[in-house]
Amino acid sequence: MIRTKSIAVLPFDSLSADQEHTYFADGISEEIILALSRVDGLKVTARTSSFAYRDRKTDVRIIGNQLGVATILDGSIRKVGKRIRIHAQLVRTDNGFHLWSERFDRELTDIFELQDEISLLIAEKIRENYGHLDIDDHLVTTKTRDIKAYQMFLKGRFFQLQWKSEDFERAIHAYKQSIELDPAYYQPYFGLVQCYGILGSWGFMNKLDALTAADFYLTQGIALQPESTEAYFAKATQALWVNWDPHSALQALHKGLAISPQDTESLESAAECHTALGQFDQALEYINKALEYNPLSPNHHYTKGNIYYLQEQYDTAMQWMDKALTIDLNWELAIRAKACCYILKGQQQELHSWLSRTPKGGINSNFLRLYEAMHTKTSLSTSDFATDTTIYLPWAVYAPLYTGDQTQALAALIQGIQQRNGQYINFGNDPLLRPLRPLTEFQQLVQNTFPSAAGRVTASVQKEKAATKLSPEEAGDYKAALQDLMEKEQAYLSPELNLRELAARIDLHPNKLSWLLNETLGQNFNEYINTWRLGAFQQKAVLPEFSHYTILGLAYDCGFNSKSVFNDFFKKSTGQTPSAWLKANR
Repeated sequence: MIRTKSIAVLPFDSLSADQEHTYFADGISEEIILALSRVDGLKVTARTSSFAYRDRKTDVRIIGNQLGVATILDGSIRKVGKRIRIHAQLVRTDNGFHLWSERFDRELTDIFELQDEISLLIAEKIRENYGHLDIDDHLVTTKTRDIKAYQMFLKGRFFQLQWKSEDFERAIHAYKQSIELDPAYYQPYFGLVQCYGILGSWGFMNKLDALTAADFYLTQGIALQPESTEAYFAKATQALWVNWDPHSALQALHKGLAISPQDTESLESAAECHTALGQFDQALEYINKALEYNPLSPNHHYTKGNIYYLQEQYDTAMQWMDKALTIDLNWELAIRAKACCYILKGQQQELHSWLSRTPKGGINSNFLRLYEAMHTKTSLSTSDFATDTTIYLPWAVYAPLYTGDQTQALAALIQGIQQRNGQYINFGNDPLLRPLRPLTEFQQLVQNTFPSAAGRVTASVQKEKAATKLSPEEAGDYKAALQDLMEKEQAYLSPELNLRELAARIDLHPNKLSWLLNETLGQNFNEYINTWRLGAFQQKAVLPEFSHYTILGLAYDCGFNSKSVFNDFFKKSTGQTPSAWLKANR
């Protein structure tokens, strides 16, 4: 379903000679996404999904249907010396019509002001065409005055989002350079927290070293900017994956989501917290919200599938794993989860077929051995399992458990929990650990690791704020002022008239004028103004003194600035084409 007030910002093309500057273009695109997501009531597709269309010539109508958005923003960026040139265009996804297009040529030092200007213009165009939105006076704030520090941050962000261990190292290097250039710039500190947290929690580097670094940069970042989405997400990441404290993580995430309700990283993290606690209904609520804004994220689909997997609903789990793999056929977590589903369902032939299409060497042999241990009388030992595949699944527990050594399995599980290894966090509901569940030691582990949530308050997914309103008396006065402005001054004749200008002319805040038009007159800004323009056209078109005008010339004379807008609005309003109406009324 496509929401009318919705947008996807595609990655801007980098036209700079140095192709490494792709990170800069990506960063600008993401900043605009984040800025627009702060507009209450506007659905903004998250970066992962909108960036899936990079280097793909896809019809905007297809993109609109796949992402569920009514508009697309795309463009290009050229960085030349100390100047930046941006061309941006806003397009309707139902018919490809260009709602807005503009070129900007500015000093690079004005980048934050330029991002704010572009974001506000886009939000205004959506409001004028699709209905009321409350828009703040500014959507982007200046985070650093050192443009080189900002560029290094964007470079670090670019590498971090490649989600590869070697790219995390490159991201760390760039973030540290950013901090050296401007120690008061808070964003790279939180980038470092995430990089070190992931590398340490999933075994890509020495855990103690990684977590010590993450804690250091978290402290520094919070000291600079304690109440930002980045700060709360970093706190939550540390609480969940380092300390295994999903309750504290949720408290931080709720504060972050109050600032940025569409932040899909925070929404997914909240789902992971509830999953760790076995609160699957709440987990689904959050991951479904994340998928609404980020429908092409393979990890979101995996996360949803994992929620069903942990409830032993294997068929449903596999459907979501398949969706993740449709987006990224090499998504490791989904590949392994699907293999586990086949094992637990006892489908040997399907397991062999699946593994034959996803060659992973020793990893595949582990799944085959696990199936044999569970469903046949084959005698196996832990040495039959590969020992170098512990990053994603707790093989150190599975291997002894299914070769008859529960004591060793329990000891390995305790060690993994004590070390807070990421692949163990859902051990309480892991279907493959079912044989351990009757053990008193296992039950105590669950209780001691995740104490009861009794007495703790958790918030639901953030709801949109109530719109700005006027009292009935105020609404009546401003409607009269609008009527007077249209009738006496014919403000609609200006083809460049926009909502902010009209609001200024009747001394009313743009948010309140938007509400007045949509909620009391039942029209968005463009419908309201074009109704007056259409009336002027119909009045003039039947008069002899205008008979020498062409239809389009007269439309332009009445304030329309686009042939397609005029024709579409005329047909929608009268049920006739302009020429047919004119023939019937002259």
